[in-house]
Amino acid sequence: MNFSRFYHVWLQHLQLLLEQLAASPKPITNEDQHYTIQLISRVMSHYDDYYRVKTHAAKNDVFSMFSASWLTSLEQSLNWIAGWRPTTIFHLVYTESSACFEARLLDLLQGNRTGDLGDLSPAQLARVSELQCETVRKENEITTELGSWQESACDIVSLLLDQEPEVERLVKVLEKADDLRLKTIKSVVEVLTPQQAVEFLIAAAELQFGVRGWGLAIDQRRGNT
Repeated sequence: MNFSRFYHVWLQHLQLLLEQLAASPKPITNEDQHYTIQLISRVMSHYDDYYRVKTHAAKNDVFSMFSASWLTSLEQSLNWIAGWRPTTIFHLVYTESSACFEARLLDLLQGNRTGDLGDLSPAQLARVSELQCETVRKENEITTELGSWQESACDIVSLLLDQEPEVERLVKVLEKADDLRLKTIKSVVEVLTPQQAVEFLIAAAELQFGVRGWGLAIDQRRGNT
């Protein structure tokens, strides 16, 4: 199975997982904890599978990962080193947290804990902020590595004479970017309670499908012009 086919099958499975997340019990009772934690684990394993297969595919043809023909033009335009920018995760957390906070403001003012993303504790917020700073630093380091590769690749003569080392360097840059993407989403989930993690994973999947749907509509309009 080529990566394009794998990606579309993977997306279909993600849609099923999204439906299970959306249908999970809310609020989560003690009896629901085991099921919810297992569901979160299945979602995280699904992301693990994606990056495992992507790493294997990149070793065979790293340039196809950057051209990403299986993505819409909009998705391609938003990519950072052949994938989503890891710091996007933190913007998503803050956006969802603010929306939940505003929706449950009266409850929170009355001292009623909602347990959702709008009810992040000071310790959770501090940890998320810490993770964000770490991720920004690592993003910058990887971006610098890609810039260094691009500068060396500009020497077309040497690249044509000795392609393999340069290609291997690019594969390693992509692996570091994908490792950071996976580590970031896992680290954020670990900070959250099961209920908050479910809400976060729903928001992440809906964002992915939303951008893809918008991109498909744009590409379809462009094809008709």
